Amino acid sequence: MEWRDLIVDGFERLRDLAEEAFAGVRATDFDRAPQPRANPLGWTVWHLTRVQDGQVAEMMGQPDLWVRDGWHKKFSRPPDHDDSGYGHTPAQVRAFRSPSAKVQLDYLRATTERTKEYLASLAAPDLDRPLEPGPDPSTVAIRLVSILADCHQHAGEAAYIRGLLKSRASGAAPRKRRPRPARRSAARRRQG
Repeated sequence: MEWRDLIVDGFERLRDLAEEAFAGVRATDFDRAPQPRANPLGWTVWHLTRVQDGQVAEMMGQPDLWVRDGWHKKFSRPPDHDDSGYGHTPAQVRAFRSPSAKVQLDYLRATTERTKEYLASLAAPDLDRPLEPGPDPSTVAIRLVSILADCHQHAGEAAYIRGLLKSRASGAAPRKRRPRPARRSAARRRQG
């Protein structure tokens, strides 16, 4: 397996993770925070897509799909490259209105396809190319791994938010923790 295949696989998994996060959640709950000051599901999936779109576009030296392809219109947002959710206040997060899951997933699909095109244009030596000056500059490889890790972290948050929303919708009581098994003593561990 080549390095590119690993990175592509990581980005392609994001759509499946986002699909699972939206599955069975009412559209009216996409913008509902599961707890006060928590990020809603729709905002979280939008943010993970904006992170990927904006940062890959910068590495390509091209406009992001958000503005170039008019995705901002489908989200009723301004055509602002910097509108990615980063630094949003709680009031800005609450004001966000998610479109349908289909629009969210279509934007993520388009962004992932563009990321794959960018990755296909890279040769292994390009991964060591510095992106910013300085004694310890970020490289293409470091940035790609950072974007991928950030997006997967947000996909995990989306899955967690889904669980909170689903448990609240079903009226399920919180699960009781099972007692942990007793730890083996140090002497017993040494004996095997």
